[in-house]
Amino acid sequence: MSLRVSSLLLALTLAGCSSTPTQPTKPEQPIVNQADDTVAEARFSQNLNELLSQVSQTQEIPLQSLESGFLDAKTIPSIRKLVLPPSGTFKKNWLAYRKRFIEPVRLKAGKAFWEENRAFLSQVEQDSGVPAEIIVAIIGIETIYGRQTGNFRVKDVLATLAFSYPETPNKPAREQLFKDQLKELILLCWTEAGGKLPAKNNTQGVNNARFSACLNQNSSYAGAIGLPQFMPSSIRSFAVDGDGDGKIDLKQSPKDAIASVGNFMKKHGWQSGMPISFPVQPNGIEAAKELADGQPQLKHTVQELIEKGILAKQQGDLQSGGVEPSSKAFIVDLPYPDKDDSDQVQYFVGLNNFLTIVQYNRSYFYAQSVAEFAEALGYKNQSVVPAENTVKTMGTKSANEKTKSKKTSAKKKPKVN
Repeated sequence: MSLRVSSLLLALTLAGCSSTPTQPTKPEQPIVNQADDTVAEARFSQNLNELLSQVSQTQEIPLQSLESGFLDAKTIPSIRKLVLPPSGTFKKNWLAYRKRFIEPVRLKAGKAFWEENRAFLSQVEQDSGVPAEIIVAIIGIETIYGRQTGNFRVKDVLATLAFSYPETPNKPAREQLFKDQLKELILLCWTEAGGKLPAKNNTQGVNNARFSACLNQNSSYAGAIGLPQFMPSSIRSFAVDGDGDGKIDLKQSPKDAIASVGNFMKKHGWQSGMPISFPVQPNGIEAAKELADGQPQLKHTVQELIEKGILAKQQGDLQSGGVEPSSKAFIVDLPYPDKDDSDQVQYFVGLNNFLTIVQYNRSYFYAQSVAEFAEALGYKNQSVVPAENTVKTMGTKSANEKTKSKKTSAKKKPKVN
């Protein structure tokens, strides 16, 4: 779902979960009693009409156009089941999750997609700093390059989750999230249909058929659209016209999808030429366990993790690359049951670029899968820009050494903060 979401969506979506499976178990009991269906539908229609009136007033879009576009909107019971959290007995399984996405069919499709779009991927990589392998991995994990983009009407999905979310502890926050996304969808579709915002109480230049078609386009069960699975707010904020045809089409244009993913990652802090994560050293697992809190926040320095035995100086780029001792990181915990159904955890140290992937989909499982999918495509998880020596030897540098250090510093990639 890795979920392409705004900061609001990220703040609310799956809050506190270090890894979230994409297919939660179904509840044993029906969510709504049959006797309540009529009342629930009436309340759904009333709430939807109130939102449409609000959008009409704030954006000066004719209410008649909005009501016409949502005349056949409906709740989808299966959507309400799909967004429910897993049952209490469910065990997160990193190994099963990884196996689902990093597998021969998806990797073969990824190599073919890369070959078909090699020149444009190189251009986007140069412009955004995001490696082609990362972009290809994200689109592959999201939709297998457009093969699985969802088969629900996006207006039905967002309206269902905005006004008929199942009874969960975070229901108010989730409903508000999807109300906001429904508003974003309306504004997105209005502008795509030729309208301006605010509309100034007229439909001149607006193609009502195109407006309705946009509202009716397919999405995932959470309302994500197209090859990269962007939410409406992310389409408005981060999607770009990659093929230069004057419109953004994330469903049919690979170039638009590629450019949009690159732009999203760049805008969310991707650091060009820097690694993503490092595996925890075997003798540092206990220390990593103590620091793992499930919160995707850069809070520990690399030097601190080296001192605790979680990382080793000779590991990856820690000795000669661009990851400096003062670089910030956090502990990534990936739980799974072993063959005896005992709880196990694989630990990684996530750097800034790992956190950027988490902004795309708030799941450690997802982010590490993207990293390993990219590595399977040839991505080198290391910095490509050598760092100057950050460990000063005893004594005073010579004048020549100081001059050389200044020249190197001017070219060096900024450290991870």
